[in-house]
Amino acid sequence: MSAKRYPIPATEARTEIRVSNSRFIATAVPAFSVPEAKAFITRIKQEFSDASHNVPAFMVGYGTAVTAHCNDDGEPSGTAGRPMLAVLQGSGLGDIAVVVTRYFGGTKLGTGGLVRAYGDAVKAVLDVLPRAEKVPTHTVMLALPYTFFERVKLLVEEWNGRILDEEFAADITITAQFTVEKFPGFQNALIEHSHGTLTAEIIETNNDTIMPLGIYEP
Repeated sequence: MSAKRYPIPATEARTEIRVSNSRFIATAVPAFSVPEAKAFITRIKQEFSDASHNVPAFMVGYGTAVTAHCNDDGEPSGTAGRPMLAVLQGSGLGDIAVVVTRYFGGTKLGTGGLVRAYGDAVKAVLDVLPRAEKVPTHTVMLALPYTFFERVKLLVEEWNGRILDEEFAADITITAQFTVEKFPGFQNALIEHSHGTLTAEIIETNNDTIMPLGIYEP
């Protein structure tokens, strides 16, 4: 039985909003463990050590199997970390950590203003955040004659695989990656198109491959 798929950040992203002269810089990353999330928070606090606040929130895991954490880093209680975490919880994402860095601009925002500003900062970074999924994959190798090259490339694309490497010698050797779900379909199509002369060999299976959304269809 395969693990439930869910969207995660594909890579680190950062954006900035301004509210009444205060700067709110939101940085989001994938985080697959609590130590990883804490290390990210420490890194951002060091990078922006002169900031008024560096407010963290993270969710490691997904759905009911999630470890969630936030704090206000000196902002009034409940005005920063909690609204950030609420945005994360409503995003449908898992394995994500965010720090919103605030440089105070001289104008107090009030409780409601802070709640809105920290929540909006997280929404802003989620808007630019590329998505991925952790999925089980097979990496496969296939040797084929030049006459089959274009046809096999089309089959890889058709079954939502991605070519990792191509070596050109007497034959062409392709290394490709497929989700575990899609590989049998590719293998069957390959056998059919080559009248049984070509098969792909699985050389590695990885249960936690991060594949950007759009590379394949579930």
